[in-house]
Amino acid sequence: MLRFERQYWDMGYVRIAGVDEAGRGSLAGPVVASAVVFEKSFIERESSASLLGLTDSKKLSEGKREFFYDLLTRPAEVEIGVGICGTDEIDSLNILRATHLAMSRAISDLPVMPDYSIVDGLPVKGLPCGSAAIVDGDSKSLSIAAASVVAKVVRDAHMRELGLRYPEYGFAVHKGYGTEMHMQKLFEHGPSPIHRSSFRPVREAAEIKSRAKRNDSH
Repeated sequence: MLRFERQYWDMGYVRIAGVDEAGRGSLAGPVVASAVVFEKSFIERESSASLLGLTDSKKLSEGKREFFYDLLTRPAEVEIGVGICGTDEIDSLNILRATHLAMSRAISDLPVMPDYSIVDGLPVKGLPCGSAAIVDGDSKSLSIAAASVVAKVVRDAHMRELGLRYPEYGFAVHKGYGTEMHMQKLFEHGPSPIHRSSFRPVREAAEIKSRAKRNDSH
């Protein structure tokens, strides 16, 4: 899990940020990105100790994600940046551009600009430092895996808060993704202010709700 970090250390880059996002495929709520920079001696030492088992957040249970999040947010040898793009930005920019903007914000949120960043997925333009993209990077790089966990935990907590504001949708359960439960609630109640109106299921739910209201008024 340190192959890519070592590759860029050998090229002279010292502070390497792993970057990943959470919420890109959700129908509601923000997209959240995180950037994580490990002190080199710390990640080399802890990769086979406290960080053993850290991987793509989707492959970890909620309890494991919370465990690693707590572990990552305590040491001084770990720097964390978080970037968020809300629903309005997603609808105005499109989800791809909003995701890239959230990643850029996450890197800029770090205490010190990294020398280089390694990003999960495909290449990202416009980042504030040099970068390389790694497909399935959250399963191949410890730095990206850490970023995926931070982004997921931060976003899940935010969606639980939004669930208190809009309790009829069950956001605390599905976190805004298009589960059967969410789709049922979406078509029953129509979109909330935090639903992404540029996403087709949300548009369709809005149209159905509007037609139902018109029919009720006749």
